Amino acid sequence: MESLTERLRSLDCCAVSDALDALGLKPAVEGLLPLSARRLVAGRAVTVRLDSKPPDGGSKRHLGTNAVESAGPGDVIVVAHQSRDDCAGWGGVLSTGAKLKAIDGVVIDGAARDIDEAIELDFPIYGRKAIAVTARGRVYETSFNTKIDIVGVDVDPGDYVIADSSGVAFIPAARAEEVIGTAEKIARKEKLMVAELKKGLPITEVMGLDYEKMLGTQ
Repeated sequence: MESLTERLRSLDCCAVSDALDALGLKPAVEGLLPLSARRLVAGRAVTVRLDSKPPDGGSKRHLGTNAVESAGPGDVIVVAHQSRDDCAGWGGVLSTGAKLKAIDGVVIDGAARDIDEAIELDFPIYGRKAIAVTARGRVYETSFNTKIDIVGVDVDPGDYVIADSSGVAFIPAARAEEVIGTAEKIARKEKLMVAELKKGLPITEVMGLDYEKMLGTQ
């Protein structure tokens, strides 16, 4: 039997976002796009929170290293960089370490750097922009594997993440079976619609008059 992660990897962000919408959950977030390898990322979240002030007692380790060390193959590191685009919250050494551990990719609500290195590694980074400015003296890791906020969506460690060229979506772990099952139904309906178009049916007939119900999950 396929795992939920394997099933998620057979979908795309649009189908998952539509499923989240249909179930009254927050759909795909805004503003996070592929910065490096343009391929789908899907897996369980390992979370990092960054802030402009160091934690009490100072930072003990370089930002992101806790996540890279603890994440397993297929996991996705999710970084709350508070939407900052003036300095990078992820860089090349971290990408190399993550790639060596078969981590599936990184989603960062903010900027990242060393993008050429990530491209050479075929390591996906989804974020707001690329910038060469270092995090040193500007941003610090203040928590690791705790609940974080990504563009208004709460993300807990172990939640599911999917990202592709259309965007990034998060699935609460407790609702994953329901969301992924709904997304699979939506994807099947879209596939049938495309097949009907290729058979020569008019697009107005295939898509119907009621767009809101076109991909209903019933």
